[in-house]
Amino acid sequence: MSVNGITTNGYDRTAYTSSAAKNSSDTAKTSSTTFSKDAAVYEASDRTTTKQKSNAAVVAQMKQDLADRTNKMRSLVADMFSKQGQTFASSSDMIKALANGELKVDAATAAQAKEDISEDGYWGVNKTSERIFDFAQALSGGDKEKMKSMLEAFKKGYEQATGAWGKELPSICKDTYDAVEKKFNDYFGDDEN
Repeated sequence: MSVNGITTNGYDRTAYTSSAAKNSSDTAKTSSTTFSKDAAVYEASDRTTTKQKSNAAVVAQMKQDLADRTNKMRSLVADMFSKQGQTFASSSDMIKALANGELKVDAATAAQAKEDISEDGYWGVNKTSERIFDFAQALSGGDKEKMKSMLEAFKKGYEQATGAWGKELPSICKDTYDAVEKKFNDYFGDDEN
C-alpha cells in the first residue's frame, strides 16, 4: 500500500484543499483587520470612576443624614432652652451651658435623649462609631495611607470637641472614641496604632 493509496481512498482531496484555502483566506482577512502595529492597547476601566461615584454618593448620603439628625437634636435642645427663657449667641455658648448643667430637662426630652444615646440609638456608641468609620472609608476610598490620615483627623476632632466642651467629655464620648479607634485598629490589622 502506498501513501498515495491511503490519501486518495475514500478521501476527497479537492474538498480539503478548497476548504483549507478558504480558511487560510479568512484568517488572512481577519489578521489584516484585527491586528495593528501595537501589541496591546490600554483602555481605562470605568471601575475606579464607579467606585469614586459610589463613595461620593455614600458621603453625600451620610452628610445629609447627619445634617437631618443634627437639626433634630438642635431643635430639641433649642426648644428646651426657649421653654426656660434662655437664649445663646452661639452654639459654643449652648455647649458650655449644657456642660455646666445649666439646663433643666423635661421628661419627654429626657426620654428622647435616652433613646437617642442608647446602645441602638442614632447617637449611641455603636452607630456613631460605625458612621465615623464608614465615613472615613468612603472619603479615603479604602486607601490605607488615607485611612491613617482619617484616624489622625478623628483624634484631632475629638481634641477640638473636648476644648469646645471646656472639660473632659462625657463617658459616652470616650466610649465612642475607643470604639472608633478599635475599628481603625481592626482595619489596619493590629491591636495598637
